[in-house]
Amino acid sequence: MKRVAITGAGVITPLGNNVATLINGLEQGKNSTVYIPEWEKYKGLRSLVGAPAVLENEKLIPRQNRRSMGRLSIFAVQAAEQALRDANIPQDALSGGRLGCVIGSTMGSAESIAEAFETLLPDNDLSKLTSTKFFQCVSHTAALNVGQCLGITGTVMSTNAACASALQAIGTGYDLIRLGEQDIMLCGGAEGLHPTVVGSFDVLFATSTKFNQNPKATPRPFDAQRDGLVCGEGSGIVVLEDYDCAKKRGAKIYAEIIGFNSFGNGSHVSESSREAITACIKETLKRAQVSPQEIDYINAHATATIQGDKEEAAALREIFGANVPVSSLKGNLGHTLGASGAIELIASLMMMEKSIIYPTLNLTSPDKECQGINHIMQPLRKKINLLLKNCFAFGGINASLVCKKE
Repeated sequence: MKRVAITGAGVITPLGNNVATLINGLEQGKNSTVYIPEWEKYKGLRSLVGAPAVLENEKLIPRQNRRSMGRLSIFAVQAAEQALRDANIPQDALSGGRLGCVIGSTMGSAESIAEAFETLLPDNDLSKLTSTKFFQCVSHTAALNVGQCLGITGTVMSTNAACASALQAIGTGYDLIRLGEQDIMLCGGAEGLHPTVVGSFDVLFATSTKFNQNPKATPRPFDAQRDGLVCGEGSGIVVLEDYDCAKKRGAKIYAEIIGFNSFGNGSHVSESSREAITACIKETLKRAQVSPQEIDYINAHATATIQGDKEEAAALREIFGANVPVSSLKGNLGHTLGASGAIELIASLMMMEKSIIYPTLNLTSPDKECQGINHIMQPLRKKINLLLKNCFAFGGINASLVCKKE
């Protein structure tokens, strides 16, 4: 099996539209949650807070390509272009058949889907829909638009597993390179913020509803006062590369991926399972050939839901005790859903580079059922050689990844 390196990264996030501004926001302890008054018109929507990103410079994408892109696809293309520049990948590599992309999301562009139905339904007139609207709505819209816009002729795939989408995409790209099917992969996820997406969590009583008038106080991962997640948006894309090829061309290597695992819990469609999370992490560590004691930092999924945080904390407590530092970035970014695994992994790689762990924002008093793990509540200076990234999605889909510092 080939070794796999991470050589490039790009992001569009609620804290800023490049890696530098993302890290600056985390260093300053910024919270990106805001009250969104436009959502007041939606009857039954209880959560009126979100973590939006800024859509900018979209017209730099040629109109011929941009017509088939919804908001999340634009984010994905912009993050992918950043990642390619960061990795210094030459243009001719994109069309050589040895570079591919795997990019996931929760669904197609929610904004585009809503626009399509608003156009269609009043008169049930299909002729009012543009031919490009379909390509904005399909579930693989981010992957297809990145592939088409950049002229990628290698493998193009989409992972659509809600909150686990981006980490599954990275794991898939990791496997494709390990098996020798591709040399370079663009992998990650993208998401667009829209009230219909928030509503899907709202009806499950999974959103934050108590802080509409105090948005900076939410979400609160692991905290006793947490009341649910805050939906965000953006994109995170990493460049994965055959390790030997990366070394040969003198590429900067952020880290090496040494273990990945993803499977379902098969027990409940919406509730997390500590048993399944525990099994997923243990198998990931086994594949990485490292012990729990060797992990230096855990970037938790921890979305601030009552059930999810409790179950993840229980799994971490069983495997690691209180020995390994743990933090969640949802307090800063909200839950960027299908993009979260990649955005938060990139932030974790920057922590590894800087030897610092950013704390869980808004965590002031850990819930009694979330105690027994090493919560980081203030910035911590620490050398990180091995990190674990977790993502757990509705449908009982669990994913974990281990990275090793170069």
